[in-house]
Amino acid sequence: MKGPLFYAKILLFGEYGIIKDSKGLAIPFNAFKGALRFPENTSSEIASSNTHLKNYAAYLKNQVAEQCLDVSFDFEQLDADLEKGMYFDSSIPMGYGVGSSGAIVAAIYDRYADEKVSVLGSLTREKLLVLKGQFAIMESHFHGTSSGLDPLNSYLSLPILIHAKDHVESTPIPSQNQAGKGAVFLLDSGITGETAPMVQLFMENLKNKQFEEVMREQFVQYTDACIDHFLNGNIRSLFSDLRKLSGVVFDHFKPMIPANFHDIWQKGLETDTYYLKLCGSGGGGYFLGFTQDLEATKKVLDGHQLEVVYTF
Repeated sequence: MKGPLFYAKILLFGEYGIIKDSKGLAIPFNAFKGALRFPENTSSEIASSNTHLKNYAAYLKNQVAEQCLDVSFDFEQLDADLEKGMYFDSSIPMGYGVGSSGAIVAAIYDRYADEKVSVLGSLTREKLLVLKGQFAIMESHFHGTSSGLDPLNSYLSLPILIHAKDHVESTPIPSQNQAGKGAVFLLDSGITGETAPMVQLFMENLKNKQFEEVMREQFVQYTDACIDHFLNGNIRSLFSDLRKLSGVVFDHFKPMIPANFHDIWQKGLETDTYYLKLCGSGGGGYFLGFTQDLEATKKVLDGHQLEVVYTF
């Protein structure tokens, strides 16, 4: 078996905010990808992946048996394939905020789900919400909780715009300008992040009235504005609100930013060369950067590897 490829995703805007009903915008990132495979040789990585998939299959069986998940799977075929050593062959880094578990969910659903939601023809809001809800339960195995957005993006390989929890749609985004000076880029923290503890910390912080107020009146407002500016190609306004968003994250999400990145984050705000934000839950992995001058940013961040996601 050589299954179809499922790609990484970048949540450009909306991390944590979508929990508070902000907008969210996710795009596929084809530089990283994964697929279900049968092994041609043996290695500890392949064996580990196979074990993780067996644990995941057990989780899915339990969710279906308890009627938490309204999807039927061909578990007989899944078990047979796992016994043959099937694994998920992936270049998507784990714990980096770019959807490694989402790609696994999409691959398993695509191959083993019975009566899959058809995405051929009209991709209605109802179809997207059904898929998102199913994927949220399927991905909860990996993080304890999930919005379902990562698997949805990987499964469809389309930009996804979340207006609210019950309003999701695919959306066109402005074409990249390959000759442009500006870019969205990934910056590697060099540390693997863990989603569940970061989300748990955020939920605890929300109980604080002042933090909740910042989320509602600043974070969500700037996130929504950035999405509107990005989709409309309004770069000047985008960077104005990006600066505010980056500042709010730096001031109020410090535990999600590794200590060795505080100076780098602050330098961007002080020099206006680039602005950083969380990529996923934070705590490590990648951070997302935005700059209007990529070459100048590379000089300021000399010694750091930048992975370009989008140019304008």
